[in-house]
Amino acid sequence: MVNKVTTATVIGLNAYKVSVETDVLNSLPSFSIVGLPDVAINEARDRVRSAIKNSGFTFPAKKVVVNLAPADLKKEGSNFDLPIAIGLLVEEGVLEESKIKDFAFIGELSLDGSLRGVNGVLPLVLGLKESGIKNIFVPEINANEAALAGDINIFGASSLQDVVYHFDDATLQPTIVDINKYLDKESYQEFNFDFKDVKGQQKAKRALEIAAAGGHNMLMIGSPGSGKTLMAKCFASILPPLELSEALELTKIYSISGLLSSKEPLMTKRPFRAVHHTASSTGIIGGGSNPKPGEITLAHRGVLFLDEMVEFPRNVLEVLRQPLEDGEIVISRAKHSIKYPAKFMLLGAMNPCPCGYFGDKQKQCTCSDFQINRYLARLSGPLLERIDLQVEVQRLSPEELSDKSTSNESSADIRKRVINARKIQNNRYKGDGILTNSELTSKLIKKYCKLTPQSENILKAAVIKYQLSGRRYDKILKLARTIADLDSSENIDQIHLTQALQYRMLNLSN
Repeated sequence: MVNKVTTATVIGLNAYKVSVETDVLNSLPSFSIVGLPDVAINEARDRVRSAIKNSGFTFPAKKVVVNLAPADLKKEGSNFDLPIAIGLLVEEGVLEESKIKDFAFIGELSLDGSLRGVNGVLPLVLGLKESGIKNIFVPEINANEAALAGDINIFGASSLQDVVYHFDDATLQPTIVDINKYLDKESYQEFNFDFKDVKGQQKAKRALEIAAAGGHNMLMIGSPGSGKTLMAKCFASILPPLELSEALELTKIYSISGLLSSKEPLMTKRPFRAVHHTASSTGIIGGGSNPKPGEITLAHRGVLFLDEMVEFPRNVLEVLRQPLEDGEIVISRAKHSIKYPAKFMLLGAMNPCPCGYFGDKQKQCTCSDFQINRYLARLSGPLLERIDLQVEVQRLSPEELSDKSTSNESSADIRKRVINARKIQNNRYKGDGILTNSELTSKLIKKYCKLTPQSENILKAAVIKYQLSGRRYDKILKLARTIADLDSSENIDQIHLTQALQYRMLNLSN
């Protein structure tokens, strides 16, 4: 008689319910799995056989057929081991099908019958929860992560025996997780780099504060040794804490990618992904035969830092244009398309020319005009238009370098202002489906970025003088809105708009 065991599979960030149908036939012993399984699932035949025997149970000495339904949905991963084993134990009479019908099972089996952790547990559990499943068995190491789904009974088991014996005497208790234990919004976490150690560069620091407050993209251009990389590393220390919805979304991404720590099942820090210029376009945006998240998705709700930005191949930089605009990436394959979120802050750093000293006040540039123009042309105009703040970073003078004063503002102080600005934005956009000023659409800009008559005249003059495009016009208004939020101002005043105009697109060829 055919029995059914419930589990799930993940495609992209979404989970789909799967029924593991098991049948034992009176024929020569064999074991086959059908229903579009990948290599890892096909190899489950040997793992499940050994796990059942080494757990003290009998394996059917007949023909075993396992179907993963629906059959047209691609399945992959080792999390099918446990539901397959449970189906076989039902066929052997060890378990009753009526007792397991309200349960789902996720887990990889070792040859000795112990349960190993698997990737993507949180999205799997959330998908099963949406389909109406209330009780789920997972490996013990994944129990805390699975329990983040809430309002569902998660049973963490260390072995196949634990699962079987639970149905006799309920030996396992549901795992309960206090999310607030991991997500403390008011605490200031320690970072290796702090802005109090950065001398001078007040304009660049202010620009980084604005970028953090509004979720804006930023590019720093300056000579070698001017502090661009150091300030980028300090940038992580002023980012606001994650909202619960952001933390859960990031946890799903990192769980699927196998980057989630078992000790910290919930992502509590905004990601800071520093990518080397040898990275491929697939590594940046994601992909592969079975598309996986790339760096822009791993940097979701955080920062993607490109040091020496012009050293990246142009085709790699150009693939960033669409995700920067839409906040997501769609990876299309012949049979299906997968959408990953990619609402990240792009933080770039670059030299102004090949030798690095074009425009430097202390050292002469040795590059020709042709070399400088060719170097800067690696960043296309459309890509630069998507970068909200562009800041020149000058090298410090000898006097500034030798200054031993400790009056520099700390990251903790800057972070307080950033958090306050983010709270203002969260309250303002509660019903609009966005979290930061950088996500404002043209419709919302008209609603929330109203200017005084004097400010309108200044902006009109700027449009004519700098030949601003429609996109750049909107970005200036978004920046001005963020600067006003940092000042806790309800209206965008002239001082906010003029400061935003200071970070207009730089003419890099001059």
